[in-house]
Amino acid sequence: MTPRPPRGFEPAEFEARTTKAQKKMAQSNLAGLLLMSEPDVRYFTGFHTPFWQSPTRPWFVFVPATGKPIAVIPEIGAALMRTTWIDDIRTWSAPAPQDDGISLLSELLSPLAANGESLGVMKGHETHLRMPLGDWERLLGALPGLHIADATNLVQGLRMVKSPAEIDKLAYICAIGSATFAKVPEIVFEGQPLEEVFREFRRTALHLGADDAPYLVGGAEQGGYADVISLPSRRPLQSGDVLMLDTGCVWDGYFCDFDRNWAIGAADETAGRAYDVLWRATQAGIEAAKPGNTCRDLFNAMSVIIAELDDSGGDIGRLGHGLGMQLTEQPSHAAFDQTELVENMVLTIEPSLSYGDGLMMVHEENIVVTADGPQLLSTRATPELPVIS
Repeated sequence: MTPRPPRGFEPAEFEARTTKAQKKMAQSNLAGLLLMSEPDVRYFTGFHTPFWQSPTRPWFVFVPATGKPIAVIPEIGAALMRTTWIDDIRTWSAPAPQDDGISLLSELLSPLAANGESLGVMKGHETHLRMPLGDWERLLGALPGLHIADATNLVQGLRMVKSPAEIDKLAYICAIGSATFAKVPEIVFEGQPLEEVFREFRRTALHLGADDAPYLVGGAEQGGYADVISLPSRRPLQSGDVLMLDTGCVWDGYFCDFDRNWAIGAADETAGRAYDVLWRATQAGIEAAKPGNTCRDLFNAMSVIIAELDDSGGDIGRLGHGLGMQLTEQPSHAAFDQTELVENMVLTIEPSLSYGDGLMMVHEENIVVTADGPQLLSTRATPELPVIS
C-alpha cells in the first residue's frame, strides 16, 4: 500500500497557493477574489468540513491583492476556521435571511468599489454562485463602482496543477481504491443482488482506509450495460452479466475516480472484444498524457482506437477529466478542450464505447502527468476482461 501521508497541509502550502493567485490577479488587474464554493474556499484556507452539505448558510473567502485571505463566515464555523492559517475571520449569526453576511461583505469590499476596482468571481463552466441570487443583487447594489470580472480560468488553472503534497494524497486514495477493486472477486458472487454488491464494496473501501465512498455507480446486464450513473437495483447477478463499478472514494478531501469491469460466470465474445478495445484506448490515452500535448490530443488518441468498434464519435461528450478535491475537475478530454498538459496535472483517462443492442462499456484509470511521462496512480486493470466464477 502507498504510504499514508499526513492529513492537512502546512501553512506554506496555502501561502504558495495564495501567492500564485495574487501574481495572476496582478496580471489581470484584479483587486481581489471572492470565493464561495467548498473546494475553492478549502483550496485557499484548509477549511474542511462536511457541513457544506447543508444549503442553509453561505460562506465567503476574500483573497486580496496582497496579504492573507479573509474569511467572512457564519459564527458556527469560526472555531474550525481558527485552526487554519487564516487570521482575519469575520462572522455573523446565521442563518439570517435579511442579512446573511451581506453587510460584512459590503464593508470589506467598499474600498474596492470606491476606487472603481475589479473583483474576480467564478462565472464560468463548472462553477456556481453559492449564495441566494437576491443577496448577490443586494450586494452589488450596495457597491456601485465595483466591477465584476471572471476569475474562472485563474482559479481553475491553479487547481489543475497539483502540489507534491496533493499528489501524495491522491496516490494514497487511488491505492485504497485499487485495493478495494482487488477484493471484488472475493465479495461478489452470482445471485447476489446488485444493491448488496454496492454495499459490500463500500464496506470494503472503508475497512481499507477510505474516509468515505460517496460516489459509487455501475450496472450489470447480459453482455454489458446501458447506464453508467445508476443507483443499484435488487436484480441478482446472473451468469453472462458484465458488472461495472465506478467509484469515487475520498481520503482527507481528495478523490480517486476509476472503474472496473468483470464478467459473471463467463464472458461472451462481444463483451471481450469491447473490453479489449477499451483497454487499448485507455493505454493510448495514458501514453499521450505528456507535457505539451493537449486534452484534445488525448481525446483523439483514444478515439482512433474506439473507432475500431464504435464510430459514434463519443456520445458521452468527453473521455476523461481532471481529478482532485472534486470527483471531476477541469480540464476535459474532449475535442473542444485544447488545454495544454503540464507536469503535476492529475487526470482520469476514461474512454467509452457503444456496441451490440444499446450496450456500452467504460474503462477508467487515474494518472499524474510528469516530465518523464504519465505515472499511474490506480493499479492498471488486466488486459483481458476478468471473470468472477
